[in-house]
Amino acid sequence: MAKVIVMYEKPKDQEACEEYYFNTHMPIAGKVPHVKNANVQRVLSNQNTDLSLYLVTEIEFENKADMKEAFKSEEWKAVGDDVPNFMKYLEKPPIITIVE
Repeated sequence: MAKVIVMYEKPKDQEACEEYYFNTHMPIAGKVPHVKNANVQRVLSNQNTDLSLYLVTEIEFENKADMKEAFKSEEWKAVGDDVPNFMKYLEKPPIITIVE
């Protein structure tokens, strides 16, 4: 299994951020091939960090090969192309971690 984990800090405008994220950005991400599962969790509390984490998104692939194929896709490129539209709601870029 391989995952992309995206951690977002508290946005400038929570309502507008969620509107855009759930109704525009995630539907674009939902078209990425080879995604086994994707979920978004709201962070209830943060411990041992100065970060004010707000949302954590996990995009799961069956294996690293599927993830690498997804990264080459036009759909993945579309997700990246949409990031500047979403960034206007955030104070900082999200933290992105790739794990297996």
